[in-house]
Amino acid sequence: MLRRHFMALASATSLALGAGAAAAQEAPAPLDNPGDVTIALVRYLSTGDFFQAYLSGVENQAAALGVNLRVFDSRQDAALQADMVDQAIALGVDGIVIQHGLTESMREAAQRAVDAGIKVVAFDVNVENEAIPQIEQSDYLLGKLALEQAIEDNGDSFAAGYVYVPGIAPLDRRHVAWEEVKEANPGITEAARIGTLDNPIANSNANQARAALQANPNISVFFAPYNEFAKGVKIAADELGIGGDLSIYSADISTADIALMREAGSGWKATVATNPAVVGEVSVRALALMLAGEDPGASVIVPPTLITQAFLNDEDIRNMEDLGSKMPQFQHADVAMADWMPLPPR
Repeated sequence: MLRRHFMALASATSLALGAGAAAAQEAPAPLDNPGDVTIALVRYLSTGDFFQAYLSGVENQAAALGVNLRVFDSRQDAALQADMVDQAIALGVDGIVIQHGLTESMREAAQRAVDAGIKVVAFDVNVENEAIPQIEQSDYLLGKLALEQAIEDNGDSFAAGYVYVPGIAPLDRRHVAWEEVKEANPGITEAARIGTLDNPIANSNANQARAALQANPNISVFFAPYNEFAKGVKIAADELGIGGDLSIYSADISTADIALMREAGSGWKATVATNPAVVGEVSVRALALMLAGEDPGASVIVPPTLITQAFLNDEDIRNMEDLGSKMPQFQHADVAMADWMPLPPR
């Protein structure tokens, strides 16, 4: 999932979440009195279905624990996100989830939170701090699995377009897979590289993809390792009338993505993903373990799954609920768990 545009007011949404409090009575301190515990989610990215689902997972797991949640949304403003961490520190929260962001702006802000005695976890942003567990979807594997499917579908020799914005931890990890695959398969050439996180992300990338495809008509594959990137490439291909001739491979998924992948003649052939709501739940559970004095580990990884267009069509999958019923790992990840930990209702 990340750039520095659009100053915005903090969405400091305070949620007094009591559901699940009874189930938390056996929890260790301070979660044995969850109403006295406040955690903060400090977001860099919030545009798109993935981030809305991630937020719902955070909210649902916080509700199951019975803790109070405050949400701060910087809307891709790096300086504002750092300020929001300081706001959370000033409010005296017990824990912080940092969701995406830039290393250079989050490194010192995260350290200030740690120095204040606040427990911190980071999702898809490298804050370069050994005291802060990293929550991730195994982004390298997301990229690698998508590219392996691209080779299976198209062979090991093709001209490719690539969407990449450097400096964003999950995209940088996926980029490693791209470079490795190109090195191992000399017949794969990078004909064009595009990428922006300007809002609206899909439309902004559609503009760049349209120009790249017009300038490079030999491109037959586009690696767009973020679903908003893939939407942009698909928009461009459809507008140019080449949707059926271009194969798109991505990361992440949502109900809207499923519909786009299943459109007649859609070039969006495969994506590799975890359920973002589950990743949100895992982020809060990892933070809860830290609050209880337990160690979730330096790296908390939610394993991803390859999802092909053919699978969606064959199983008549229409939404994330259908996908979860066919792929149980989309309903829950047995990660960052404890016997005392209440889970959201299923």
